[in-house]
Amino acid sequence: MTRVLVVGSGLAGLIAAVRATDAGHRVTLVTKAGLPESNTRYAQGGIAAAMFSDDSVDSHYLDTIRAGAGLCDPVAVRVLCSEGPARVRDLIRFGVDFDRDESGVTRGLEAAHSRSRVLHAGGDATGAAIQAALVATVHERAARTRSLRESGAATQGGLSIREHTMLTDLTVQDGRVTGAVLLGPDGDLRTTRADNVILATGGAGALYPHTTNPSVATGDGVAAAWRAGAVVADLEFYQFHPTALAVPGTPLVSEAVRGEGAVLRNIHGHRFMQGVHPGAELAPRDIVARGIAREMARQNGAPVLLDATALGRDLLERRFPTITAACRDAGLDWAALPIPVAPAAHYWMGGVHTDIWGRSSLPGLFAVGEVARTGAHGANRLASNSLLEAAVFADRAVRALRLPSDGPVHSGWTDSPGRVLAASTITTSATPANATAVDRSDVQRLMWESAGVLRSGEGLAAASVALAGWRMKPEQPADVNMHVRAYEDANLLDLARATVAAALAREESRGAHHRSDFPDSRPELARTVLWRRGGGDPGTGMHAGLHDAGAMQSTTNLDHPTEAEEAIAC
Repeated sequence: MTRVLVVGSGLAGLIAAVRATDAGHRVTLVTKAGLPESNTRYAQGGIAAAMFSDDSVDSHYLDTIRAGAGLCDPVAVRVLCSEGPARVRDLIRFGVDFDRDESGVTRGLEAAHSRSRVLHAGGDATGAAIQAALVATVHERAARTRSLRESGAATQGGLSIREHTMLTDLTVQDGRVTGAVLLGPDGDLRTTRADNVILATGGAGALYPHTTNPSVATGDGVAAAWRAGAVVADLEFYQFHPTALAVPGTPLVSEAVRGEGAVLRNIHGHRFMQGVHPGAELAPRDIVARGIAREMARQNGAPVLLDATALGRDLLERRFPTITAACRDAGLDWAALPIPVAPAAHYWMGGVHTDIWGRSSLPGLFAVGEVARTGAHGANRLASNSLLEAAVFADRAVRALRLPSDGPVHSGWTDSPGRVLAASTITTSATPANATAVDRSDVQRLMWESAGVLRSGEGLAAASVALAGWRMKPEQPADVNMHVRAYEDANLLDLARATVAAALAREESRGAHHRSDFPDSRPELARTVLWRRGGGDPGTGMHAGLHDAGAMQSTTNLDHPTEAEEAIAC
């Protein structure tokens, strides 16, 4: 079997590590912080899957397609929805104890779903429950590996764990990824060789000052893949969760709260979302986030209010213990009074472009979870599909390891003039020698103002010029944490430049990307923009091609592409 390096310890990385170990591969799992720290741990709402008799894969598929605003890859969505139930059953076997009621497993309704299909655990602690179960499973596999080796038993596979170890770059030889450069807890850089690398590093909420993501979400995987020459896509589509508690730390207030009946009010007590969309508070996330942002602008930036008082104290404390605790910590009693909320960066639909088996454009490199752009989310992710996507495509990536990888998956990439955007709209400048030194907060503030919930061509163009003339202030690395932050800052500047360039190139409004100068969607632009690095310094340029959704899927078929395989050993 092969040497597999898995980078990241959220749901996608943990599933990939366990499944690859069980398949007999020699697996190394690395994670930047402790094993339990990831975006998964903070997911509240739940995991969506067609598990019930009054639901269907077709219904889930259609809801996902509708939310994706014309940019979903139908093949990827079909895979997601068809294989989702099997992956949820895997999670149950791994020890996730989903909430139950007298009818069986409890399910909730969330925005843009036509059925109640969202499973949750611990009320609003679904991600934490999944993370805990999978971390325990990973530790068990690692302990089993150590025991076999200490006993002298012959074993080619197994699992080892390296915590507090950061991905800084991928190594590439003859066009193939051969491993990664890792920053260890001692502050030293070391190269780890691997036959295949599976990126599961999550998103980049740290691009923005207001985010529901933990501090480790700095886009390390996308940035490393970008520098290595991998194709990335849909970077302009960053989903802003409509309701983060407007207090320091911006804790998430799950969409499930609105699914239970909570409503949004302005500072005068008026329910403003009824005049924005027929779905009111349960409209797609992008619409609710923009509705809140505009209402905040009308009230001089003051947060809007989420009114959950009609739900009653008993339901709020039982169903949403995590949010109740966050409110209490902020001195708020949401059972008695409405609470202040505002949008915050939540989920990146874009990332490393993959096929439906998690394979990137670089042989030997896979990407799963939020770091990947599978096409399943399109321009706007359907609520509670993120945990599902992580489980489904991590499982598929491990199954694809048995295939030979002797060439790029994306054979359809082309630079022909008819398929490429004008260079003036996609090129960023090389970092000048006299660049202005800035820190992370400067990048975050610029991204929030120019590439946040509401955007304009003028603002994006100004941001592009500013970012091209910036460099990150050098850190004085007194300890390894400063080394980590310096690498993170460099990643964030790379990704800010790329995201702004992608947003500037898409001259329309679609899903999570809304521009005041192009307020409508343009049917001719209902295509994915694939980006690749221009060469030289990461800031020198980006080349782009427009491709129809689904057109880039690999022609290789692993027999029955939407047939879910059940986990054999849990």
